[in-house]
Amino acid sequence: MDQRTPAAPGRVVAVAVPLAMALAVLAGCTDGGAHARPGAASLRDPYFPQIGNGGYDVTHYGLTLDYAPATGRLQGTAEITARATQNLSAFNLDFAGMTVDSATVDGRRATVHRAGTELTLRPPAALGRGDTFRTVVRYSGAPRTITDPDESEEGWLRSGERAVGLGEPTGSMAWFPGNHHPRDKASYDIRVTVPTGLKAISNGELTSERTTAGRTAFDWHCAEPMASYLAMVAIGPYETKATRGSKGALPVYSAVDPTVAEDSADLVAAVPGIIAWGEKTLGPYPFSSTGVVIGQRDDSGYALETQNRPFLPGPTGLGTLVHELAHQWFGNSVTPESWRDMWLNEGFAEYTEWLWEEDTNDVPVRENFAEAYDDDDNWTFPPSDPPSAADISRAPVYGRGAMVLHRLRVTVGDDLFFSILRSWLRTYRHGNASTRDFTAYAEKEAGRPLGGVWNGWLYGKGKPPLL
Repeated sequence: MDQRTPAAPGRVVAVAVPLAMALAVLAGCTDGGAHARPGAASLRDPYFPQIGNGGYDVTHYGLTLDYAPATGRLQGTAEITARATQNLSAFNLDFAGMTVDSATVDGRRATVHRAGTELTLRPPAALGRGDTFRTVVRYSGAPRTITDPDESEEGWLRSGERAVGLGEPTGSMAWFPGNHHPRDKASYDIRVTVPTGLKAISNGELTSERTTAGRTAFDWHCAEPMASYLAMVAIGPYETKATRGSKGALPVYSAVDPTVAEDSADLVAAVPGIIAWGEKTLGPYPFSSTGVVIGQRDDSGYALETQNRPFLPGPTGLGTLVHELAHQWFGNSVTPESWRDMWLNEGFAEYTEWLWEEDTNDVPVRENFAEAYDDDDNWTFPPSDPPSAADISRAPVYGRGAMVLHRLRVTVGDDLFFSILRSWLRTYRHGNASTRDFTAYAEKEAGRPLGGVWNGWLYGKGKPPLL
């Protein structure tokens, strides 16, 4: 309805703002819809440009997964709660494989288009900036295994009745749709239903276990923010152990494949002590539970720092468990801004291993530093700038990344170094950070430039001399 103001004879005066609003309503647009545009289909990660999406921020995932080991088929429902960061006419989710059976936004059917690993949803009405909205995607099929640029495998790894869903760096999109860039962290509720006799292990705390008609549903709740690459589902005939210890102690929930239970007993028993040492060395443990999942040796080709409880492919050395639990602080709580910042995960976890060796086995950190310094593999590129996606898990990111930290320690002294580490973890707790954030933070805490550390050890292309 046009609304006009009476005028003197011979003059017509329109009230422009109400007219524009009326035309927008007649066109079926809200004020946000009039200026809505699709969210970006990528967050332009330097190594994995296909993952991540713009225009919204996910706050919670509710995943309901029903798995049939005999066929390898999965029926899933993903309820994704998000906040629009712009006026949105459409938005993308990362999703590889399987069939999308339906999709709704705020209870209304959305138009769905697929192109490669991009799932584009167009809701029936535009979303305004700041709106909280709920997307429900129902899907089914056999989730796929994804081969990384470095030839490792992730995604959904199936072996007989066993399966494990692992996500670093892009594999989570094989078993649930989402915004799969590390800088969009969210809380999770994950329900997995499997045939009775099998267990389904995931992140956070087990809140319910119910059996009906030969199938058992396991409900897991992860309240703290989690990057999707850290989400995990492990399905198999696991033996589980849950302990709380004394009043107020951190809950520990671990699961071990029965074929390796005897060989894994010492690792499972070591978890509380490693966490206690980590709290003394690094500061408060950042999550509400811990533990470890130990599968069979062929379940995956690597150990992974999945949130709350790392996944190990069979029994490993104690140092590997220390490394993966160190990631609960470095990588899981303080998560890299992009995959270029991987050394903030791996270099820090490697250095934590060196600290553990010093405190528990009387191996001075300088010995591990010297060994890393003499290893030519650590000098093929700077840890801050891997040449390609295939290199983000290569030796310099680990060994040379750890050397950067030791050179910082030698430069500023022990007291300030450990103060920097602990305050860094407090400041960026449950957030994201980049290499630039860390170097600036360390210089601020030190009260002086530290270019001598960064230029030679972090950014330099050659092998710096030991002065």
